Amino acid sequence: MPAGPLFKEDSISMKVAVKGTSYCLNHTPEMALHYGNTPYVERKGKGTSEFLSNLPSHLQAYEKAVSSAPNLAYIGAMALDELENHPQPWLENPVSQANRYGSFGEIMPEDEFIGLMDISDVFDIVWLESGFAASVKEKLQQSPVMSEAILARLEKGHPVEEIEKEIAEKDALPLFFGGKTVGCSRKGHEVDECLEAYVLLENVACKAGGVLALLHLFRNAGLKPEEVDFVIECSEEAAGDMNQRGGGNFAKAVAEIAGCTNASGCDVRGFCAGPVNAVIAAASQVAAGARKNCVVLAGGAIPKLFMNSRDHVKKGMPALEDCLGNFALLLAPDDGTSPVIRLDALGKHSVGAGSAPQAITSALVWEPLQKLGLGFDDVDKYAAELQNPEITLPAGAGDVPLANFKMIGALAVMKGQLEKAQIPDFVKAKGIPGFAHTQGHIPSGVPFVGHACDWIRSGKIKRALVIGKGSLFLARMTNLADGASFFIEPPVEEKASQAVSKEDIKRLLLEALSELASTLRSE
Repeated sequence: MPAGPLFKEDSISMKVAVKGTSYCLNHTPEMALHYGNTPYVERKGKGTSEFLSNLPSHLQAYEKAVSSAPNLAYIGAMALDELENHPQPWLENPVSQANRYGSFGEIMPEDEFIGLMDISDVFDIVWLESGFAASVKEKLQQSPVMSEAILARLEKGHPVEEIEKEIAEKDALPLFFGGKTVGCSRKGHEVDECLEAYVLLENVACKAGGVLALLHLFRNAGLKPEEVDFVIECSEEAAGDMNQRGGGNFAKAVAEIAGCTNASGCDVRGFCAGPVNAVIAAASQVAAGARKNCVVLAGGAIPKLFMNSRDHVKKGMPALEDCLGNFALLLAPDDGTSPVIRLDALGKHSVGAGSAPQAITSALVWEPLQKLGLGFDDVDKYAAELQNPEITLPAGAGDVPLANFKMIGALAVMKGQLEKAQIPDFVKAKGIPGFAHTQGHIPSGVPFVGHACDWIRSGKIKRALVIGKGSLFLARMTNLADGASFFIEPPVEEKASQAVSKEDIKRLLLEALSELASTLRSE
């Protein structure tokens, strides 16, 4: 008996549902002050400087972060069209009576996040001072997403003398809140640079952010932890030791803390393009029938905190990069009601495409449109590199989202689908304001997925293109760029095929034979 095909033809769907999204921010200004890469490197190299002396006076209070319009947009507490119409500059026009919680997630204060780092730690890397641990536990008990099992992981803490000794004698890094030492991050090995205190601090923070996003995803999607089949983590961090510096696996580490006992997982990396590639990888597994419920998630990157703070300080403004961003998406089989990702028209930046902005835009926008026989105007919204411009403009990097939308408009002109004079109107109609923090993988297209799904459900839009782009030269392995893209659309209800009985088949055959006989007699 010959072997059948690996998959039945109807078991593979080219559309996968986005069943849930979550987006959170962790407000960590003191972590940024001490361990954000720009001040950290300056402190290690110079000891002190005018910039380092002035930086503490430029920290934002938690209340400022919560009242920030783009931050509220990130967590789903403000719609994007509302953000666009909010008085600018956003920095000078805070939102009154803002709430830390939005429809997607929350803005968590720094003390609670340090507590969550301890909860996420399984190797006794993070130590907390006893009084601080007790106060944090009281606060985390009020969280709508923290279970008793998760809270039970929070340590009782250590005397401050033990923590100070660990810092003074064993190269641990102090953790600060309110200007005081409230804990430390310890090293994991005596000589392994991959397990030094700073690297482990980065990794535990990234892991904790992923845990928070996943917990909110459970709540938003009505999903039980044990229902998750597979997790893909797509931050810019690397977990490993001296024998395998990027061995991983953040995904299973996050899943473990969140209680996903039936899940496996892996990490996907690609700088800023990582999240879009991870979504495509997860959606492909679901479409093939390999997995049912796939989660794509990422925590934030401590080194990216205060990345542009030198320019912010020079211009007399707050150091705005004070939040770690994180997100989680749930992908599942098309259910006929949830927005879907199309897998038959993916954009990819191939090796031979070239690294010029025009070539990248063509590969990620024009080519997927061509696959579906669509034009530029058939997409309601484009989303690529959604950095908050109030962070990037003072640093001389410009309005990154606006530059991308102008490039898409210029390409539409080149393809004869738009007049040059129409570019401003095209950008206004098809673009969205930048609202994400500058942590590479966090702003690259994916923050829009939650808003896009809301708009698709409400009928506001019918099609969006999510674009991720990456700068691979940063690793010193290649000068190539990278990128990928996918469409999000409303579900299409397929008409159920009517069952055909044996009697129907016999009748049809007899009718056909009768017609054939009549034709032969007439010839």
